[in-house]
Amino acid sequence: MSASLFSRRSFLRNVGGATVPFFVPHLISAPPSSKLRLGSFGGAAMAYATLHGIATHTSVELVCVADVDSSRLGRLRETYPNAKVYEDWREMLDREGKNLDIACIGTPDHMHAAQAMESMREGLHVYVQKPLAHDIYETRKLAEFARKKRLVTQMGIQRHSSKEYLTAVKLIHSGVIGKVREVHSWSNKKWGDPEPLPSGSDPVPPTLRWDLWLGNAASRPYLDRQYHPGHWRKRVDFGTATFGDMGCHIYDPVFSALQLTSPLTVRSEGPAPTEHSWAINSVIHYRFPATPYTEGELPITWYDGDEKPSDEVRQRAGVKDLPEQGSIFFGTKGQMLLEHSDMPKLFPESEFATFQMPEVDVPDHYHQFVDAVLGKTRTSTAFDYSGPLTEAVLLGPLATRFPGQTLEWNARKLRIENVAAANQYLRRKYRPGWEVKGL
Repeated sequence: MSASLFSRRSFLRNVGGATVPFFVPHLISAPPSSKLRLGSFGGAAMAYATLHGIATHTSVELVCVADVDSSRLGRLRETYPNAKVYEDWREMLDREGKNLDIACIGTPDHMHAAQAMESMREGLHVYVQKPLAHDIYETRKLAEFARKKRLVTQMGIQRHSSKEYLTAVKLIHSGVIGKVREVHSWSNKKWGDPEPLPSGSDPVPPTLRWDLWLGNAASRPYLDRQYHPGHWRKRVDFGTATFGDMGCHIYDPVFSALQLTSPLTVRSEGPAPTEHSWAINSVIHYRFPATPYTEGELPITWYDGDEKPSDEVRQRAGVKDLPEQGSIFFGTKGQMLLEHSDMPKLFPESEFATFQMPEVDVPDHYHQFVDAVLGKTRTSTAFDYSGPLTEAVLLGPLATRFPGQTLEWNARKLRIENVAAANQYLRRKYRPGWEVKGL
């Protein structure tokens, strides 16, 4: 690890601690091309989609990318032949930090916090894919640091800016189904594994820097098709289960529409994870404080895998068939079904047959981040919003470790009040040599 990277003073310290404006005019030296200079953590799959979504803005130039697997960078090299490519993100930030203005992070969940924090300590504005971090403690620290340094931030929940989700939020705010009294949300994905990991080890592919892929997680043998690529979401040290993956999407319109804060309690009725892997078929119950859009305290239930809301819930909502992913809002005047990738539907259908959906403005989620850095707008999923959302979501996988126990959450103290053993899972220990200041 580069000693200079983790001891370098942040951008704000470099300007002598002076008060600086919120947006990009505070940069010491404007880019020669008058463009925002982007560095990306990750260059394939969702990381590529992220950097490309940002770099298609006319005011952005992709300068560099760090990725541990050179075999997956064909599209990146073809589309951005002038971008410098590094294997070690620490080396990239050490060498290129002074030449960057913004950063995007699309690596596995366990590396989000370290890469985001070090980027912000360089004074960079950051776009981070969901979930914001692997652990609740990390999530809180990122939000606090970004707020303190007045940096522009955005979490990558792109459907937050979709017509479907924006319409659903507007419907709730208009009161068309009245005050909401309960919500049921679900995803059919199965980011878990009830089977034990294979024993032994497999040869590390010559294109993969396995130790760098592990990053701040404990060392272990490489196992083919068990971690990289993709399967890491199933593993407790790297991913955050189906809920951590899809909950940040599907719970997002629930949070924004109802203006939820931190939950009061969380309880898992599904199976517990194994030593290495998350469970599937989760059922997780939350209770949230009342808001102006709810009828008192709000119960919310999450289901994943083969679990879904019961026939009783479906029939009570007036819904014939449930989509593979979505939410049902029960209101005092009606119900709303919000499929993850479709427009909201109101029930009973007979009462809303002539209802006209409201018009909404639909921004580009990636470009919104750039425009906010340029001072033209504000981001819609800044860490002050996406941090509390992520904290609430990550309480779900934590609760699966204690099936049948209602965990009482104290958000102010960042603590489970009634099950002391649960608090060890709020913050993990980084591998020696990978510690990050502020986390």
